[in-house]
Amino acid sequence: MKNNIFAPTDILLPAGADMKKWSVIACDQFSSEPEYWERISAIVGEEPSTLGMIVPEIYLDRQNEEKEEEIRSLMREYLDRGLFKEYKGAFVYIERRLQNGRIRRGLVGAVDLEEYEFTGGNAAVLASEGTIVGRLPARVRIRRGATLETSHIMSFIDDTDKTVIEPLTKKAAELPLLYDFELMEGGGHIKGRLVSGHSAESVMDALQALNANSDTLIVIGDGNHSLAAAKVYWDELKQGLSETERKEHPARKALLEINNVYEESIIFEAIHRVIYGADAAGFIHELETAMPAGSDYFFRWYSCSGSGAVGVCASCIGDALSHLSSFLDAYTDHHDCVIDYVHGEETVKRLSQEESRVGLILPAMEKSELFATVAAKGVFPKKSFSVGRATDKRYYLECRKIK
Repeated sequence: MKNNIFAPTDILLPAGADMKKWSVIACDQFSSEPEYWERISAIVGEEPSTLGMIVPEIYLDRQNEEKEEEIRSLMREYLDRGLFKEYKGAFVYIERRLQNGRIRRGLVGAVDLEEYEFTGGNAAVLASEGTIVGRLPARVRIRRGATLETSHIMSFIDDTDKTVIEPLTKKAAELPLLYDFELMEGGGHIKGRLVSGHSAESVMDALQALNANSDTLIVIGDGNHSLAAAKVYWDELKQGLSETERKEHPARKALLEINNVYEESIIFEAIHRVIYGADAAGFIHELETAMPAGSDYFFRWYSCSGSGAVGVCASCIGDALSHLSSFLDAYTDHHDCVIDYVHGEETVKRLSQEESRVGLILPAMEKSELFATVAAKGVFPKKSFSVGRATDKRYYLECRKIK
């Protein structure tokens, strides 16, 4: 019997739409830059776009029932007007040319939420980092009423022998072309090809063999909170379903992209911190006092009055980030301040030049540390790393019915 942890699904793609306007970047990017999202809104205008199906994280605290109903209504409108063409029982093989010129290869399909855990433990699909529970309810409410899903989730397989995705690269020219266009706002170029029939079966066989060698097949890289929201909703929904309905209900699955962690274009970038409302001198003093003194890893800091670095003794990057996370949790409990999670060192430096702000630049993670840390220690602390720069994030593109 085939392993259906990650499997083909019924993919929806817009037919006749301007794909550059249709596809927008992950909702959790540019969370301190409202001008980015205002610019995207102006570019999209009234054209069909995934922008109307999501809530950018920068606006998440403003989300209300009216906005949620707008999203539901737009999804129904897209379906009713026949916007989509459906590809039954399919994967989508992706080649994404990034800003640095490298090609990132991936495969879009559906993951079984019964095989996924975001709180740690043993499961075939695991979160890579801690979940900020307060960020889930708004996402769950959107999914609860949604007829469609679109995904910015990127995940990894530990495929040293390159048996799953790479064979598709060799025969890419034989696979039907689904889309081929430039992504907006410096996202690079993306090309998607249909993987179905025998090609999809070959992928499933390779995944089966890969899973036979490890209890954990997939580790989620980007989009941990979106997948966690899908899981919470499914656990809620299935309580009212029969056993047969549970097996067949489309909300049991969630759309995501898998990538081989050893792909050369995969680069792990640290997610940095900007602390708002902090006295810089006092913050740095408390940080230095709280960290186990050492030089294994360094946290660089910036403020309007200067910059420096705090060293920490740690056995691995996961330990170093755990020390920092514990400190920041305690600090925010006792001070009137807020932490923002920021991609890009230059953005951190710019934001930290205002009074009562401190920026922290975190170290990046080596690829070899991902599966080993998740398997041995559970999840990384929340917002520990991301895959590449902000503009390298996955863009919303493919859709799928969940009702």
